Amino acid sequence: MNRNFLNTTFWVVIYLLLQVFFFRSMILFDHAFCFVYIASTLSFSFDTPKTQVLLLGFVTGIFVDFFYNTLGLHAASTVFLAFARPVILRILTPARGYEERNEPTITVMNLRWVISYVFLSALLHHTILFSLEALNLSLIVPTLIKIGSSTLYTTIVIVLLQFFRRN
Repeated sequence: MNRNFLNTTFWVVIYLLLQVFFFRSMILFDHAFCFVYIASTLSFSFDTPKTQVLLLGFVTGIFVDFFYNTLGLHAASTVFLAFARPVILRILTPARGYEERNEPTITVMNLRWVISYVFLSALLHHTILFSLEALNLSLIVPTLIKIGSSTLYTTIVIVLLQFFRRN
């Protein structure tokens, strides 16, 4: 097996376990939720086939839905994130481009790039998730507060967890 695949699989399991057993109850001020599991979708190398990322997004979303009892909200949000991942990567493409086998980590890319990548991805994921959850325009202000605070919280935690990754 490919070493990168095993490393990524290890981190997918770690992110899911952290989400289900730790970050599920780590809610700040009743508005900021940390969805660290989206890092599993974001951590694949740049040359990973889109179908593989979409499938992983669906599996991780369903896994989280099972524990959160949310009937597909996380699966839908994570699949959309996996679908939009190439667009986000294209927006953030550095001048010299990407090396295909590289992974989007701090050791490979710089800290500023990783923060931008995680922030945009978390913003997209949380916008879909909380909009589907509210499904009502009268809840627009609380939904926007949840989106903003949760995006910041998730970005900070995922970037901090990047410092523990070794390739």
